[in-house]
Amino acid sequence: MAEDVARYGPDIPTEAELKLCGNVEGKRVLELGTGAQASVAFATQGAHAIAVDSSPERLADLRRRADAEEVKVELHESDLADIAFVRADSIDLAFSSYAFDTVDDLNRVFRQVHRVLRQDCPLVFSISHPAYAMIDDAAEDPLLVRRSYFERSTDGEKPHRTISELFTGLIRANFRVDTILEPAPAQGGPRSREWRDTFRYVPRTLIIRARKEGI
Repeated sequence: MAEDVARYGPDIPTEAELKLCGNVEGKRVLELGTGAQASVAFATQGAHAIAVDSSPERLADLRRRADAEEVKVELHESDLADIAFVRADSIDLAFSSYAFDTVDDLNRVFRQVHRVLRQDCPLVFSISHPAYAMIDDAAEDPLLVRRSYFERSTDGEKPHRTISELFTGLIRANFRVDTILEPAPAQGGPRSREWRDTFRYVPRTLIIRARKEGI
């Protein structure tokens, strides 16, 4: 059977502990970016799961896992901001784990997600914590600050956004932010291959839940 829990990032508590998504049985759930394959977990819990990714390889991986777990996931190959195929006001939960890290125009994604969500339903997403970009966890002295928190991304780098920029983008897209989490590493259990000792001192993951307001 599938491990029916959505994961937000390496070595932090899962949805089983954080409980940000609520009961998804019978709900329409949209996963934006499929690296975490959370749509399989949601389908296992009885959701109508819809997954969107621009990578055919990641979608193929997700299809194989869904087939192996004998659950159905509706797959769409598309840019995360191009979800016109999803009807307005038809989604009960939008979820993304680390996929927003590489999106250039995240505010456009926020606007598109707002369009498809039902009133007061949540967007729950995790991204790399912007403070973690200040250090280099592969360096000899990994906790030495290597760059300013406020430094802008250069060409070829993934976009760097401060927490206030994320918050402002959501508010302007007519969301109400009700939860911001900076989880410490999970206690006990084996560590993932992404584990670094720096996770103990600098938050690796930022999680935000925001609910649709307005129309």
